[in-house]
Amino acid sequence: MELFEQPASAAGPTPAGPLADRMRPRTLDEVVGQEHLLGPGRVLRAAIESGELHSMILWGPPGSGKTTLASLMAHVAGAPFVAFSAVLSGVKEIRQVVAEAETERTRRRQRTILFVDEIHRFNRAQQDAFLPHVERGTIVLIGGTTENPSFEVNAALLSRCRVYVLHGLGEPELVTILRRALE
Repeated sequence: MELFEQPASAAGPTPAGPLADRMRPRTLDEVVGQEHLLGPGRVLRAAIESGELHSMILWGPPGSGKTTLASLMAHVAGAPFVAFSAVLSGVKEIRQVVAEAETERTRRRQRTILFVDEIHRFNRAQQDAFLPHVERGTIVLIGGTTENPSFEVNAALLSRCRVYVLHGLGEPELVTILRRALE
């Protein structure tokens, strides 16, 4: 062991990110599964490709691609993307994100895509904090949940979002993903 170790940048290339991040699709055509939403001519694919993004709730089991899909929507639309977890965040963070989104909308005429993972964990008052910003179009809210949104997302917010059901990935989809990882 040396007395003074070299900084990481001088020691060689930066290690690759987590495997899950490296395997995420970068285009709609790379998405495995969810053909009922993302297949050619399907409703969500058409909205993404036309740039007509709208607030939505992505409801599906863990590992079905909610976070990946939200990130991909922002990438395809060329929109700013902010993601946070309802488990770790509150109204303070919502206000901060919305303030930044309002600046982006004024400066660049772009709406920010805000992905809230586990949106069902926010209480009713926290969910209400999104309403004026969704209505004004300051943000495109994408909520991810594993719970039935009819019971876990308040009616006011739910009425301003479309709900898309994501299916769990089956064996053929998992094999495809594993083969891509090996390549």
